[in-house]
This record gives sequence, C-alpha cells and structure tokens, in this order.
Amino acid sequence: MTTRQPQRRRFATSPFSAPPTPVIEQFAVHDRVTHDLYGLGVVLAEEAAAVTVDFGDHRVRIASPFTKLTKL
Repeated sequence: MTTRQPQRRRFATSPFSAPPTPVIEQFAVHDRVTHDLYGLGVVLAEEAAAVTVDFGDHRVRIASPFTKLTKL
C-alpha cells in the first residue's frame, strides 16, 4: 500500500516562492520533433492530451506531459 504525501501549505507571508507550474509544450501537425528514445520525427496528429509522431520506421502515440519530446 502506498501512502500519499500531503501537499505543503503555503502561507501568503512566506519568504519562499512557490514552485513554478510546469509549462506543457504545444505541438501542431507537421512540427519536427526529437525524442530522447526514438530520435527525429514529425507530428502526424494532435489530441487534447497526446500527439502521434512518425519516427520513420514506426509511429508512436506520446501522452502529455511531453517530458522527452522537444520541438525543433
């Protein structure tokens, strides 16, 4: 059984800044991309929370957040 860690409360008067919210990159059809595992590819289709990328020898559907996918 796993236990969930409670989120820490942030006080308005805290001298420490809140952690930044991660920015999820947006991709469009025909964008050239690179992936850490699959290499260079082209975006074929986009959905609300995923993209389909053609890497030449195979097509992969990659879900958001796109941590290993970078737009060229």
